[in-house]
Amino acid sequence: MEVATATEASAPAASGGASRRGHPFPWLDVAISEPYYFLHLIAFFSYFAARTTAPAAEDDPELHSRLIRREIQAVLVFLVLFTVKIVKEEHWETFIADSLLYAKGLLLVVTFVIDYWLTVGYLLGFIVIYAMAQQPPYDGLGHLNHLTPLQLESLLTEEPTTRFWLVEFRTSFLTPCIQASSVMPELSNIYSNKNISFGLVDLGHFPNAAARFGISMWDHLPTYILFDKATEVARLPEIGNGTKVFVPKVTKKLLCQHFDLDRRLIEFLST
Repeated sequence: MEVATATEASAPAASGGASRRGHPFPWLDVAISEPYYFLHLIAFFSYFAARTTAPAAEDDPELHSRLIRREIQAVLVFLVLFTVKIVKEEHWETFIADSLLYAKGLLLVVTFVIDYWLTVGYLLGFIVIYAMAQQPPYDGLGHLNHLTPLQLESLLTEEPTTRFWLVEFRTSFLTPCIQASSVMPELSNIYSNKNISFGLVDLGHFPNAAARFGISMWDHLPTYILFDKATEVARLPEIGNGTKVFVPKVTKKLLCQHFDLDRRLIEFLST
């Protein structure tokens, strides 16, 4: 099986990302087309309607003054947290998820000043959004190949066209997988060459394949395995003697260091 076969398998997944990148306002397209973001927008903008139920300044000046103070405090706190996250956070998906979490918490604090039941209503609304919609993963592919387990085994065993394969095993419904979904596409743009290729296997579609690669569906994901042809040479997270596996926060720097990608790139360029 040629590598091109795996790349062709990833074409449907890339089509959505390509169409969004062609949109004049891609962020607006995502906000409207993705239920996760659209429902959050509706929830936050509905506050302006709920705000009209608050007593006017002439009706209850003390409550009105306290509400204004809480709103100003909430905006300032959010701006501080927003700035810290945008400086420190590497993943856009994690930045968005955390920013929405901060905004929801602050909104609940502010609505509590207006009415206790309004706060309960928003809390239930956020729970419904969490149950109905899921944050979409990064939709760019770079040089990442979407593979089935059978395709991966064929690429590793049947006269492999590349020596190394770095493969990410993940699901589309676990938060750590979604928040790290941009790492491998970005690494593949930098390190992909004739000596090393990058692949992705969605175990949500092939759960029976997890045991074949020694992966737990619930506490090992995302898992990254480096294959030298058909032989596993390294993985992250590493499997220890204990039953609990520590899964570190996945970053490009962590994967580069763990799988020694810089050295492998230098070796390829020097040959």
